[in-house]
Amino acid sequence: MLYFRGCTAREKQTDISEATERLLDLAGVDYHVLEDEKCCGSVLLRTGFQKEAERQIEKNTEVLKDEKIITSCAGCYKTLKDDYDGLDVVHISQFLNELISKNKLNFTKSDLDVTYHDSCHLGRHSKVFDEPRNVIESVANLVEMKNSREESLCCGAGGGVKSAYPEIADEMAESRIGQAKQTGCRTLVTSCPFCKLNLENDELEVLDLTEFLVKYGGADEEE
Repeated sequence: MLYFRGCTAREKQTDISEATERLLDLAGVDYHVLEDEKCCGSVLLRTGFQKEAERQIEKNTEVLKDEKIITSCAGCYKTLKDDYDGLDVVHISQFLNELISKNKLNFTKSDLDVTYHDSCHLGRHSKVFDEPRNVIESVANLVEMKNSREESLCCGAGGGVKSAYPEIADEMAESRIGQAKQTGCRTLVTSCPFCKLNLENDELEVLDLTEFLVKYGGADEEE
C-alpha cells in the first residue's frame, strides 16, 4: 500500500502524517511513502488551471497506477478518486474504520465529548459521513454541530479562497468555530488537513482524526 501524504500533511501539518504512520504501524500495515511525492493537482483543478492539472495528473498516474493508495487529505482523496482514471484509493478515515472493525486497532472508549467537522471534499462531494464518526465513537462521545453531514458549513480554506480572499476564509472559519463551541465540546475533530489548518484557534483544540486517535485512543502509549 502507498500512503499518499498530500502537500499539507507533508509540508505544513506534519503531525498528521506522523500520526497516520503511527497508526498504520500499530495495525501492522505494510505500506510505503514516496520520498519525491508530487501534488495531486487538486488546487490547480479547483482554481481553474485545467491544462496544468492535466499534465500533473498524467505524470502522477504513471507513478500511482499500480498502487493501492491511502490518503490523509480529503482533497487528495476526491481528486485521485474522481479526476484520475482507475486508481485504487481510500481515505484514511475509511481505512481506519475497517481496521477497527477487524480488531486490528483497538481503543478504550472514554467519556470525552468531541464534535466533528465534515469537510466539503470528503462529506458532500464524496459522501463519506459514517466512517469518521464510527472511528471517533470508538474512542469518545460524538456531539454533532447544528450543521453536519450534507448540511455542514465549509471551513473556508478550499477552492483557493484562503489565498485569494483570506478575510472571507477567516469569517467562514469563525462561523464554524462558533457552532463547534455551541456543542460544549472542547475538542473539534476533522478529516482534512486544509480544514484543520483554517479552523485552528485559541479556544478549541482542533485535531485531525489520526491525531485524535493517537492522543485520546492511547496509540502514543502502545508498543
